[in-house]
Amino acid sequence: MYIPPSYQNQNLDEVKDFIKNNSFGILVNETKGMPWATHIPLELEVRNNQEVLVGHIAKANPQWHTFKENPKVLCIFNGPHSYVSSSWYKEEEVPTWNYIAVHIYGKIKIIEGDAILNSLTNLVDKYEEASECPISISNLSKETMSQIKGIVAFEIEIQDIQAAFKLSQTRTEDHPKIIEELEQRGTGSKEIAKLMKK
Repeated sequence: MYIPPSYQNQNLDEVKDFIKNNSFGILVNETKGMPWATHIPLELEVRNNQEVLVGHIAKANPQWHTFKENPKVLCIFNGPHSYVSSSWYKEEEVPTWNYIAVHIYGKIKIIEGDAILNSLTNLVDKYEEASECPISISNLSKETMSQIKGIVAFEIEIQDIQAAFKLSQTRTEDHPKIIEELEQRGTGSKEIAKLMKK
């Protein structure tokens, strides 16, 4: 991904926190001779003392058929974003967009057996935590759990992480006005303002 140096975030702890909090990502590879993307949760986990991304897709999705012959994949994670009007600047300039995006390049492999159940348990437990009456994989019936046959689970060995945190770093003199304007707009804009304050 093209990232101007001012917007590169090389703080891996901050980037990993971002991935954990924005884990609904996009899995991209080449399938049937063209780019193919699937929108799915991609969870950052530790397996065999190594951080990996773990997920699953429907067996009906042809994307998984190329995992063995061409294991290179790209995972995209998006965060808050917002239009930034140049009318908020002290000097004339073009408008822009502030955003956070992380690209992870890696090598994918299909997982089977207990590893599938472990990844599904971790996924459900994470998102059920805030539920009033949380469900648990271990409490689901055999009949319901037979749906596992309809998925392909995988883990991705992380080979490269690229993170763009574009937060008007090159316009620090305009930060107060940009933040003030963003705070008056929608959810994404308010999130960007909060991050700019940090």
